[in-house]
Amino acid sequence: MSLTRVHSFSISLDGFGTGEGQTKELHFGHAGDRLHKWMFATRSWQQTGGSRGVDNVFAQEWGPGVGAEIMGAGKFGHPGWEDDPGWKGAWGSNPPFHTPVFVLTHHTRPSIEMEGGTTFHFLDASPAEALEAAREAAGGLDVRIGGGATVIREFLAAGLIDHMNVVVVPILLGRGVRLWDGLEGIEEKYAIESVSSPTGVVHVTFTRADS
Repeated sequence: MSLTRVHSFSISLDGFGTGEGQTKELHFGHAGDRLHKWMFATRSWQQTGGSRGVDNVFAQEWGPGVGAEIMGAGKFGHPGWEDDPGWKGAWGSNPPFHTPVFVLTHHTRPSIEMEGGTTFHFLDASPAEALEAAREAAGGLDVRIGGGATVIREFLAAGLIDHMNVVVVPILLGRGVRLWDGLEGIEEKYAIESVSSPTGVVHVTFTRADS
């Protein structure tokens, strides 16, 4: 069976995966781009330049072998996007996913086909139901749980994540949406490894112990 994976999900030292005050202009709220500067500096992101070190090694694992993504309403767009029937997401006309993407929301709408192979599908479903739909669309490839923190937390709580790479960024946000709340003891279900980067971030990898 295909794996359910989380890749390059960045959190602050105090566990926040996004800041407070998300708007159309500030997709990650008051955190801005601080959680993701490490990734923007990699060759995997820049394509024609950027670093080739440990950050790049982890960043380039994001896409290969993935046939579908599941994301939350907050990753798709800013609060209130549900009231704009013409809104097509925060990712531009050619989103970086290039697969079917299942957006978990209580405000469903018809699917949106974008350039580059991305099609957004809108589901009001449990994590298990969404994963079943995504696996069918992935055609035997893996399913990436893209975030945000609330969605990843729900999939972890349901025991549905096989492999996860969390990137701990050396900043303190103080407010926003935390990843680890309610997941006490989650480490007992995974083999965990960490790799420190010269950039100051730490890549923590979780692999399900029974996989």
